[in-house]
Amino acid sequence: MAGKKDYVNSIVSDNREQIEHHVKEILRLIGENPGREGLLETPARVTRMYEEIFGGYDVDPREVLGVTFDEQHEELVIVKDIVYYSQCEHHMAPFFGKAHIGYIPSGKIAGLSKLARLVEAITRRLQVQERITSQIADILDEVLVPHGVMVVVEGEHLCMCARGVKKPGSKTVTSAVRGEFRKSAALRSEFLALLKQ
Repeated sequence: MAGKKDYVNSIVSDNREQIEHHVKEILRLIGENPGREGLLETPARVTRMYEEIFGGYDVDPREVLGVTFDEQHEELVIVKDIVYYSQCEHHMAPFFGKAHIGYIPSGKIAGLSKLARLVEAITRRLQVQERITSQIADILDEVLVPHGVMVVVEGEHLCMCARGVKKPGSKTVTSAVRGEFRKSAALRSEFLALLKQ
């Protein structure tokens, strides 16, 4: 599955009929008429959307990194502005933003597109931003065994912008540091400075 371009949640596919039934019931319970023209296809559309946005459950994020390459480059590698979309596990409301990944190889590198796929595999499930940040860092640390990893994730959460305190435009920033980044303020500063360029 690691090589698939689009993740599809097979669990959702296998339970399509039940999910559609429950979506129809939710529509009824909030006061809507699931039989009106504009809503007739909504249960099927929601189910197809769930197949896509929860496709990360069918993927082992460690396998997404796939083949690694032996390379003696031991300087900072950064892939920034990786756009992601996820769903808050507390309200099942969308949140989205950008992930920035930096690591210092110790003889093993991953294909650059694999870092974007890693973000996708982790974010396409019910999540919290803090866990996304830690999971990206931990998996890179485990699979690549680099000298250090630093991950910064920015997010805008609809559960905060469109409901509750209703603060549109507010952003959440989380970071995770492993290895040399944890020890060296200079490395952390270099990473953050390069993100601003």
